Amino acid sequence: MIELLSNNSLLLLFTVAALGYLIGSIKIGVNRFGVAAILFVGLAFGAIDDRLVIPEIVFMLGLALYVYSIGISSGPAFFASYKKRGFKDIGFILLMLSISGLIALALSWMFGFSPGAITGIYAGSTTNTPAMAGVIDYINNANLERKDFIIQELVVGYSFSYPMGVLGGMIAIVLTEKWLRINFQEEEKSLRSEYPIGEDLTSRTVHVTNAEAIGIPVRDLMKKYQWNVVFGRIASKETISLVNWDTIFHVGDRVMMAGSNEALARAEEVLGERASQHLYHDKSIYDTRRIFVSNPMVVGRSLSSLQLDQKYNCVISRIRRGDMEMLAKGDTILELGDRIRFVARRKDLKELSKFFGDSYKASAHVNLFSFGLGIGIGLIIGNIDISVGAISFKLGYAGGPLIAGLVLGSLRRTGPIIWSMPYAANVTLQQIGLILLLATIGVRSGQSFVNAFSIEGIWMLMGAAIISLLTALITLLIGYKFLNRPFSLLMGIVSNQPAILDFALARTGNQLPTIGYTMMFPIALICKVVIAQILFLILM
Repeated sequence: MIELLSNNSLLLLFTVAALGYLIGSIKIGVNRFGVAAILFVGLAFGAIDDRLVIPEIVFMLGLALYVYSIGISSGPAFFASYKKRGFKDIGFILLMLSISGLIALALSWMFGFSPGAITGIYAGSTTNTPAMAGVIDYINNANLERKDFIIQELVVGYSFSYPMGVLGGMIAIVLTEKWLRINFQEEEKSLRSEYPIGEDLTSRTVHVTNAEAIGIPVRDLMKKYQWNVVFGRIASKETISLVNWDTIFHVGDRVMMAGSNEALARAEEVLGERASQHLYHDKSIYDTRRIFVSNPMVVGRSLSSLQLDQKYNCVISRIRRGDMEMLAKGDTILELGDRIRFVARRKDLKELSKFFGDSYKASAHVNLFSFGLGIGIGLIIGNIDISVGAISFKLGYAGGPLIAGLVLGSLRRTGPIIWSMPYAANVTLQQIGLILLLATIGVRSGQSFVNAFSIEGIWMLMGAAIISLLTALITLLIGYKFLNRPFSLLMGIVSNQPAILDFALARTGNQLPTIGYTMMFPIALICKVVIAQILFLILM
C-alpha cells in the first residue's frame, strides 16, 4: 500500500482528504475537528514513510484558490468594516503581532534558542511561510558565515512548529470561549445591523388602528421610526394593492410587512394590532415567487438602480444569499445566485423572471475568464518585490491573491467583467482549496513531527505552542474584554491559518470569523515578514 501511495501522489492526496473529512465529521463530546482533521491525517501519513510526498504545486494551487475565494466573498464587508473602525482595528492587530515577536524574543533568551531556530519557530508558530522565505533570502544576500547551517536551523524550527501554530490557535479559541461563556447565537443577533450575517425574517399582517399612523406617507413613517421592515400588500376597503413610499394608511387598512420579529413588533405598536387574517394567503391579484439572479446585466448593481417600480407593479421583500436571508433595500447589491422574493401581479412574474434570469444552472457557473484573470492579477501582485529599508519580501501565493480578491470583490464588476462569484461556487472553491493545502502541509510536515521527538525538538514544539497559544489568548481576551470587539470577529483575527478559520466558522455557525480573517491577514502577512527579519537581526 505504501509503495502504491508513494508512486501515486494524486491517490495519496485524495486518500488523506477522504479519511480526514471522515474523521473530522466524528463528534468528540459536542465538538468536531471538521476539515482541519485533514491536516492531522496528513501528518500521520507523512510520519509513516518519507517517500509519501504531495507536490508543492498542489499546496500553491490550494492556497491561491482558498484566499482568492475568501477575498472575493469578503471584499465589501472588509472595506465597510475598516471605514467604521479602520485605525482602531489596524492598531490592535499591529499591537498583537508585536507581542508575538516579543514573546519569541523572550523565549530565545530563556531557552537559549539560536537566531535561526527561534526565527523558524516564530515563522512556523504564526504559520507564515513568506516570513521564513524572507529571512532565508536575507541570509543568502548577507553572505553570513555558516549560512547553510543557519538556514537548516531555520527550516527545522519552522517545520517543527507549524503544526503547533495551528493547534495553538484552536486551543486558545476553545479555552477563551469557555472562560468567557460566549453565546454565539446571542452575539449574532446583536450584530445583525452592523455586519452582513443575515436575519431571522418572517412576515405578518397588521390592522391599522392607531391615529399616529394615519394620513402620513410611508416614507415619513419609515424616517421617523427607523423601521427595519419591508411593506408588501395593503388591503384598503375592497381593493388590494402594493405599498410604495407615497402610500398613506387609513383606519381599517390591513397591511403586510416582512422583517425580524423584533422589528415587526415595533412597527405593529405604532400601526395598530395584528390582523387575524393574513394577506399572504390572498393571491387573487398579487402572487409571490422566488427568482434566481442569473442575468449578468443586473449583477453588481443596486436594487434602486434597476428602477423596477417604473416598469412593474412589484415589491422585492427578501433576498436569500446562500443560507443568509436579508431584507431587500434600495442599496442592496445583487450577486449571482441570489434568490429574490417578489410580490407582483401574476402577469408581471414571467417578465420579471426573464429580466433576472431565473436559471439555477446559470447562477452556479464560474466565469472562468474573470476568475482566471483575478487570480492571475493576484499572483502578479504576490511576486512583486517589496522593500522596507533593508528588508525585502514578496506577498506570495497567499497575500497577492487575497488582496486582489478583496479589491475585486468590493468592486463586484468592472464594465462587462463580473468579479463576484455565485455563493455556491465560491464555497465549493474554498473547500477544494482548503483540502488541497491542508493535505499537502500535513504530509510534508509528518517526518518533521516524528523527528521532533528529541530533546531539542520537544523544546521547539513547546516554544511554538507558547507563541501561538499566548498570542491568541491575549488577542481574544484584550479584544473582547477591553476593546469590546465581537468574539466571533476576534476568532477570525487569530486564525492565522485556514484550518483555524474553518474551525472558527464551524463553532460560530456564521460568517463573522471570515470578516475578522480578511481584516487581519493582509496586515499580518507583511508585519510577520518584517518582525521575523527584525527578530533575526537582533539576535545575530
